[in-house]
Amino acid sequence: MQRAGGVTAPAGDRGDPGSAARNQSSSLRRALSILAYVEGHGGGRGVSLSDLADSLSLNKSTILRLSAPLSEAELLTRDAETGRFRLGLGALRLGQAYLSTLDLRTVAAERLRALQRAARETCHLVVYDAPDVVYIDKVENEANVRMGSRVGSRAPMSCTAVGKAILAWVDDAARETAIAAGLPAVTPHTITDPDRLRTELRRIRERGYAVDDRENEVDVRCVAAPLFDHDDRVVGALSVSGLSSRMTPAAIRELAPRVAATGRQISHELGASDTTVLTPSGGAT
Repeated sequence: MQRAGGVTAPAGDRGDPGSAARNQSSSLRRALSILAYVEGHGGGRGVSLSDLADSLSLNKSTILRLSAPLSEAELLTRDAETGRFRLGLGALRLGQAYLSTLDLRTVAAERLRALQRAARETCHLVVYDAPDVVYIDKVENEANVRMGSRVGSRAPMSCTAVGKAILAWVDDAARETAIAAGLPAVTPHTITDPDRLRTELRRIRERGYAVDDRENEVDVRCVAAPLFDHDDRVVGALSVSGLSSRMTPAAIRELAPRVAATGRQISHELGASDTTVLTPSGGAT
């Protein structure tokens, strides 16, 4: 079969719309692999054509063909003198557009509910509003005794797991301001000594999660993990809370890795860097 002009159509294209769609899909995936490689390896100098071709196992001509529409959309830019590729302003605009749509409660909702189903205890989501935390979501286990917290209420940072999870990662000035504001004894177990609290906050950073051992409610234990945004700032925390008769120290140790992992997943979706999300110094163990 011949097309107009006597040119034989490639076998894969002869009257086969599905083949054309597959070719387009393959081209799109390869173009996206170029974009992803430049994003991950571009740094300040950018990525050379040879490096792209070698690393992605593509011909240089293919790289140039696939990068052309990316450059037109300003997702990529190529230095006129060195020929090296870097991300373009279009990538920045896309990133800003994505970040502008993020809402912590919406991003966290599905994972918070999954955590509640796994833990079968009450889960909380809070944001940092110095000098307190503010509860913005709560998922309860209807079969258990309900916690006294409510959406919209505030709580001190120093005696709650969510508050300590945040306090462990704020800057030194904010941390000392919170400590200087006072550490009232809400229960007999509340940490009221500043040096003891500082030591506790260092331990939280090392292990990636915080524990409220009956410090805010006398019969309740909680375990919490911090949440980071696209600027790698701690902006909130999530927790699992339950009666101390069920949330024993052994149960806390078993549950803590799941809570910390959920915090990492939500932070990743909020745009936190892998360094912040995945390393102990940034908030995980």
